[in-house]
Amino acid sequence: MFAKSIKEQIEYWLKSAHHDLETAEALFTSQHYDWCLFLAHLVIEKVLKAYYVRDNNAFPPKIHKLDYLAEKTKLSLPVETINFLKEINDFNLEARYPDNKFQFYKLCTRKFTEIYFSKIKDLYKWLLKEIKI
Repeated sequence: MFAKSIKEQIEYWLKSAHHDLETAEALFTSQHYDWCLFLAHLVIEKVLKAYYVRDNNAFPPKIHKLDYLAEKTKLSLPVETINFLKEINDFNLEARYPDNKFQFYKLCTRKFTEIYFSKIKDLYKWLLKEIKI
C-alpha cells in the first residue's frame, strides 16, 4: 500500500470501509450487536482516513480516534457531528477490551444498536457523497 498513489490509497480506504459496512450489516442481522457497532466505528474511521490521505497527501496515523481524524482533514463538520464522533469512539474501545466488553455487550440491545447503526450509516453516506477524489 505504501507505493500506491494518493488516489489508490483513498480507494483502498473506501473499499475497506464498504467491506466493513457489509460485515457490520451481517453482524446486525445475526444479532451480534456489540461487534456490529465496533465495525461500524471502523467504517467511519476508514472513510475519515481516506479524507486524511486526500487532504494531507500522506498516510493516515495509526489511531482510532474519529474526532481527531476529522479534525486533521478539511472537512467542515457541525458540532453535533463532532460530538457524535466522540460518542462512537467508545464503540472501538468498549468492544475490544475484555473488562469493558460484557458491559458494552449488555448495552447493545437491538434498539440501541439500531439507533446508532442507522446514524452511522447516514454519516457514512454523507461522507461518501462529499469526498472528491
